[in-house]
Amino acid sequence: MVERAQLQQREDFMWEIPESTRDDMRVPAFLFAVEEALDGMLEDRSLEQLINVTTLPGIKEAAIAMPDAHQGYGFPIGGVAATEYPEGVISPGGIGYDINCGVRLLRSEVQYDEVKEKIGELTKKLYQNIPTGAGKSGPLNLSQDELDKALVEGAHWPVKLDYGKQEDLEFIESEGFLEHADPDAVSHHAKQRGQDQIGTLGGGNHFMEVDRISKIFDEEAAEAMNLKPGQIVFLIHSGSRGFGHQIATEHTRKFRDKLPEYGITLPDRGLACAPLNTGDGQQYYHAMAAAANFAWANREVITWQVRNAWNSVYGDAGGDIEVVYDISHNMAKVEEHKVNGNIEKLTVHRKGATRAFGPEHPDLPEQYRTIGQPVLIPGSMGTGSYVLTGTQKASQPTFGSSCHGAGRQMSRTDAKSQVNADQLKQELLERGIHIEAASKSGVSEEAPLAYKDEDLVVETVEKAGIAKRVAKMQPVGVIKG
Repeated sequence: MVERAQLQQREDFMWEIPESTRDDMRVPAFLFAVEEALDGMLEDRSLEQLINVTTLPGIKEAAIAMPDAHQGYGFPIGGVAATEYPEGVISPGGIGYDINCGVRLLRSEVQYDEVKEKIGELTKKLYQNIPTGAGKSGPLNLSQDELDKALVEGAHWPVKLDYGKQEDLEFIESEGFLEHADPDAVSHHAKQRGQDQIGTLGGGNHFMEVDRISKIFDEEAAEAMNLKPGQIVFLIHSGSRGFGHQIATEHTRKFRDKLPEYGITLPDRGLACAPLNTGDGQQYYHAMAAAANFAWANREVITWQVRNAWNSVYGDAGGDIEVVYDISHNMAKVEEHKVNGNIEKLTVHRKGATRAFGPEHPDLPEQYRTIGQPVLIPGSMGTGSYVLTGTQKASQPTFGSSCHGAGRQMSRTDAKSQVNADQLKQELLERGIHIEAASKSGVSEEAPLAYKDEDLVVETVEKAGIAKRVAKMQPVGVIKG
């Protein structure tokens, strides 16, 4: 376990574990946290895992942990690492098993006070429309040819079939698809698991929320996103489901077995990796891109389901539902960043971390070019969530990255033993939060007390200068697995 004395304060809200801490470290480790949060982060293995990440071949600058970081598999969740391109490694553990798990924010044209009497009805309708829970099938059962098209085209595929709008695509990270996706790099088993899962939410920490905007912090950025106090908005949190999980499982096993062949020694087999410029590395990269496209298609179809539920409850009076932004927090992407004063192409792993590009970045939609990339930070089902924007400063210490949520502070087992699901649902209903869930255990596992203080997490990234608060949202309706 890492001890408090090993952390050196590099600047306000940023801590360093020096490269000299362990003989096998190739670079230092950086941690973003307020001092009062350090003790909690030292209670699990997240910082030990962060040190392990510094041993990856080809890693550049530092391994980085966000303020929502907690113990994961191999990499800590809330971790960022960039490796040389193409000689450096790519690691499924640095991406996560739910490839392109991400968050989409939708906005309505109406205020909460205009529709609050039917929020309970809307929540039930959303639960009916969106298949929720582990292993649930979606509205589409695809042939292999149809699935292959979705794997190549991402969110563009459902749009072509009228399960989405053309204008949605501009407001999705990478416009909703990665061009290096290759269905032939994906196993038959993975395709079997994915053929009926587009348009499904899943279980665990995945959710769909109806929120109201409770506070605006940055008027200019909020105006660019068409966000207003009291407005009804929606958050969708889902990913590549069993399809992405199968891809991660298969390649992690393959890479573990072939580490001696690559000449790589690691302190944790959960970091299993391959040089990106090998056949194995390329196959995983192309399969990962296919899973990313699957996830974007999934969130696009869920958006279609949200629109249908909204229209069935409110009709023409509800107006349109539009995409504000869609971001990934489990991905490896090839990007250009400044390293030691020089622009280098890198493979940036973000596991439980999102891009947070600053103003004028060419990858941003024109509408957001002056304010920076929207960054979506969900809390728990009983607390608030945030919209942030990325900053220019984030490009240096974090490779243009920010946190992705509140971050767990309690295991699922402990949460289930301490939380009565029926009691929690009643308490939340008394606060005006309607919940529909596939299981009682899902409610208990995702109780607010299982998560860190999202206000403190967001305050940390803002004070560190890597993202800025735009708006806060409060849940009024929650769909859980």
